[in-house]
Amino acid sequence: MQAVRIAGAGSTPFGVSSERTGRDLFGEAARIAIDDSGVPRADIDRLCYGNFVGTVTERQGHQGPLMAAAAGVTAPATRYESACASGGVALKSAAEAVRSGAVDVVLVGGMERMHNVTTERATEGLAMAADDLYESRAGVTFPGAYALMARAYFAEFGGTRADLAAVAVKNHRNALGNETAQFQREISPTDVLEAPTVADPLGLYDACPITDGASACVLVSESYAAAHDLNAPVEITGAGQGTDSLALQQRESLTRTPATTRAATTAYDEAEITPADIDLLEVHDCFTIAEVLALEGLRLYDPGAAIDAAAAGETTADGDLPVNLSGGLKAKGHPVGATGVSQVVELTKLLRGDHVNSDAVPDATVALAHNAGGTVASATVHVLEVCA
Repeated sequence: MQAVRIAGAGSTPFGVSSERTGRDLFGEAARIAIDDSGVPRADIDRLCYGNFVGTVTERQGHQGPLMAAAAGVTAPATRYESACASGGVALKSAAEAVRSGAVDVVLVGGMERMHNVTTERATEGLAMAADDLYESRAGVTFPGAYALMARAYFAEFGGTRADLAAVAVKNHRNALGNETAQFQREISPTDVLEAPTVADPLGLYDACPITDGASACVLVSESYAAAHDLNAPVEITGAGQGTDSLALQQRESLTRTPATTRAATTAYDEAEITPADIDLLEVHDCFTIAEVLALEGLRLYDPGAAIDAAAAGETTADGDLPVNLSGGLKAKGHPVGATGVSQVVELTKLLRGDHVNSDAVPDATVALAHNAGGTVASATVHVLEVCA
């Protein structure tokens, strides 16, 4: 078994890029990652690529070979789709290919472009991550679904909108200075609490934005890194994937995310760590309540205990467990197919010390990326560590 090193990482700016094509966006992210790695394109053995709604927003299927050409590589290329976890699933496949010894170098990335269509069309595409028969046809939207989860959480454990507002405020503050983040501005608790209601109890600032963008990483085997004298100090030591029922109505609880827990358990075991070993993490905060559920699903907090973590300063940049130092999906943005890879891009830079927020975690050696699809019907977890 080979150790998996991250030799290069990069993202486009996230935000509104309606004038650019998806292949253009991914080509830029791939170029940044490849240049960062120092790996010749001819050495790339495989491309693993995540995308969710490109068939809707760009009328483009069969994106694997298209994105290989955009990246300037001729390696076999495959598109992975698992809703908002598409990037995470592509990353897990890439890491497994290197770890198994099947390949030495993999380019992994993802892209989403949604501002070139109307908000209604983009929303229609994103809604395809829900159960069409039992949810979408009944009018359930993702803001509505996560609002149901938030209401169930408040009923079972307590909590307030102010607790959720603290999550949004924290993540916006973390995005300040992050040059690729969609929203690089602070917001106040009042901004969150007085924003228009999207689906009670969630308001406009409880939700992540629609985002265009792409991210990419170059993964290499430890033997390849040594043979080519690469500076690749971050290793993927654990990877896990979990699944749950697609429709909320078929789940035992609306306040638990077993797909996250299953993915985390596998990743922890593979990395030979416990939750207590984690120094920082990027979690899938598509809505503020999703960050709370992720922290509990990852077994970093007991059920019902993470609701006030941000308000208490535990998950802030200067807290004991910094969460979403990139700004998270909430402020960094959520280009769906790229999100799982973008989290690893951010963590790699944080661990290497070349991120705008690296000073907040100067001694960090263990990080975790959590990527979720839909209402966490799919989840991936990756553990990253600084090599000894």
